[in-house]
Amino acid sequence: MANSKWRKTVCVRVLACSATMAASSAQTFTTLTSFDNYNGAKPGNMALVQGLDGNYYGTTEGGQGFQGGRGYGSIFRISPAGALTTLDSFGLSENYGAMPSAGLLQVLNGDFYVTTCSGGSTMGSTCGLAYGYGTVLKMTSGGALTTLWIFNSTDGAAPNSALVQDASGNLYGTTAQGGAYNYGTIFRILPNGVLTNLYSFSGPDGVNPQGLALGIDGDFYGTTAFGGDTYHGQDAIGVGTVFKINALGTLTTLYNLNSTSGESPYAGLTLGGDGDFYGTTYISGAKGYGTVFKITRGGRLTVLHDFDDTDGGFPSGGLVSANDGNLYGTTLQGGAFAYGTIFRVTPDGTFTSLFTFSSPSQEGYQPLGTMLEGTDGNFYGTTWYGGSNNLGVVFRFSVGLPPFVKSLPHLGRVGDPVDILGTDLTDATSVSFHGTAAVFTVVSASEISTTVPAGATTGFIKVTTPGGTLSSGGPFYVQ
Repeated sequence: MANSKWRKTVCVRVLACSATMAASSAQTFTTLTSFDNYNGAKPGNMALVQGLDGNYYGTTEGGQGFQGGRGYGSIFRISPAGALTTLDSFGLSENYGAMPSAGLLQVLNGDFYVTTCSGGSTMGSTCGLAYGYGTVLKMTSGGALTTLWIFNSTDGAAPNSALVQDASGNLYGTTAQGGAYNYGTIFRILPNGVLTNLYSFSGPDGVNPQGLALGIDGDFYGTTAFGGDTYHGQDAIGVGTVFKINALGTLTTLYNLNSTSGESPYAGLTLGGDGDFYGTTYISGAKGYGTVFKITRGGRLTVLHDFDDTDGGFPSGGLVSANDGNLYGTTLQGGAFAYGTIFRVTPDGTFTSLFTFSSPSQEGYQPLGTMLEGTDGNFYGTTWYGGSNNLGVVFRFSVGLPPFVKSLPHLGRVGDPVDILGTDLTDATSVSFHGTAAVFTVVSASEISTTVPAGATTGFIKVTTPGGTLSSGGPFYVQ
């Protein structure tokens, strides 16, 4: 876990266990790979991303560091079957940066964008390293890196969340530190590397912003882990906020978190199929172990679940909005063996504990980041510890959800290009946006290229294949 200035220390309780708790017949947990230092170590607070090629991409914060290698993180690709390839690894001798603790963003041309929490120069210290304030990088699908920006603290420091893209192709992100008050920033960066600092947090409006989510209105929504109306300087730094910000940099605080709603969200928000947002808080709530909440674009917050440790505790990652309309997530600790859990919660708050981590050397433990739902209907995630080398794992978790398609991006205007990701798309015969037919090209078994057709309205994308009709996991929003 990146040692951000404002990130709280996680205390791990280790309990002995004699057997792995089996999932129910409808649930299957599979460890795809264990990190071994040489292929990376300690995947951070990130979500895997499904690439246009059908593989999954992610980052680790370390690797090889104790065995004479580069030692400061990696970018990897892993197939659905578990074959892992290290695409890049990071040291301290170049301007690429170090410790990529966030996930990647892939755009329509196949390029990826990623941030590093530290590095980029020999000045400054973030994330436990005295080698710079972090970077923004572009990576081709083949793994070639280009440095787009090196942070200098005045424009931000310690970017530790994934970037997001708006309908015009601009990229947006956050830094946990730096800016005018050293409490973090929100920035825009163009694909050519021109960066604009849109906002610097000052304390009462938040401290330590997490990742952004693009709303259906084109604004960005996010959380801060600290600050807010309980901020009273560094001795009383506050418990966090929920905010929105537009492309011009105008920020509105939607909600000041408190002990009832939950405190210190360590992940950003997730856009639900209803257009509202869902998130988690790391601590407090009615039982002290964190919460799951829903918040409308107008700022009305509802606590959906209060963790009590037996059903999980201290959720560090965010939620994934699945194609059954429910939200799925993980807790860092808690459950029967205190190693963490996987859970489901419905939009109206019905909670189900699905899986308890119980065998550290096999399943891993302490799932730190956010899971991804692949278009095969399975969930993919990582753990911070455990596996055969105690350096974390990549896992697949199935609850029997059917295959579906997802769009890149999830909103756009008529005529805008859209990629549709899925499985077994080779012989697709039709594509429609909420019933309006679209012209399309099958690029591969995992990718269809199309544009938003004239007359399209907000609704689900459907792709007809010889095996049946696949629907998108959520609505495509026509602007």
